[in-house]
Amino acid sequence: MKHYLGDGMLLVTAIVWGSGFVVTDIALEYLTPYQVMAGRFVLATLLLIILFGYKLKTLTKSVMWKGIILGTFLFLAFALQTVGLQHTTPSKNAFLTAVNVVIVPVIAYLLYKRRIDRYEMAGSVITIVGIGLLSIQSSMTINIGDVLSLACAVAFAFDIFYTNLFAKKEDAISLTIVQFITASILSVVAVLIKGNIPTTLEHEGVYSILYLAVFSTSLAYLFQNKAHQYTTATKAAIILSTESFFGMLFSVLFLQEVLTGRMITGAVLIMVAILIAELKPSFIKKQSVKKGYEK
Repeated sequence: MKHYLGDGMLLVTAIVWGSGFVVTDIALEYLTPYQVMAGRFVLATLLLIILFGYKLKTLTKSVMWKGIILGTFLFLAFALQTVGLQHTTPSKNAFLTAVNVVIVPVIAYLLYKRRIDRYEMAGSVITIVGIGLLSIQSSMTINIGDVLSLACAVAFAFDIFYTNLFAKKEDAISLTIVQFITASILSVVAVLIKGNIPTTLEHEGVYSILYLAVFSTSLAYLFQNKAHQYTTATKAAIILSTESFFGMLFSVLFLQEVLTGRMITGAVLIMVAILIAELKPSFIKKQSVKKGYEK
């Protein structure tokens, strides 16, 4: 039952992150990327402290250093993605960022010799193809933006992998609080270095930041970090990658983006990938058991 609960929480996270594409698009009309990052992380941190402030009294050194690691990877991922967008197209950025789905099992194998499950790996590869069909709109030439986007994918992969590793041993809420505090500090420092402290705030920009802070950051990362206690890092990466599908869906509904046959094919491939990663091993096992009984 906890297995399904974890997968469900990850799916909710992917849906919320998908909606975040639309909201972020609105926010960037009024704020710079680093201002958006600082706003969402600072507000999300304050919200978690208000709700779970009592956790601060019981923080251990283990939770502190693990949360700092997660927060650093989270900030790096968002920063690289943001800067990469200044030098490449959003579609290529989204596709290259999604390569983290394939990177996660490779990290698990290289660092901890975790066997790469063939069904998870197949699901990862199919997911990448699906996201490519959903996202790519232009040529696949490589420039500095593409390199930064790939670096962003590596950062997100490490964030997912270590979240999965740490959440199984530490309190998920405490980890999230320290992670957000770290990302907030780094984001504010980035704003100060860039020298673009906002002097005025439009209502639309404020509402967008509030949505991103409450839902796309606080709720989504609480769900993600908690769900990692019940699933594998690779499976989590595959489910979370469906944010591309939901991002497409919300873009069609709210931004009037044209839905093409290629986009539909990509969405179907992502769903197939999840089914392979989720159901194929148990299906094979049931078939083997059934054959055993028949003999």
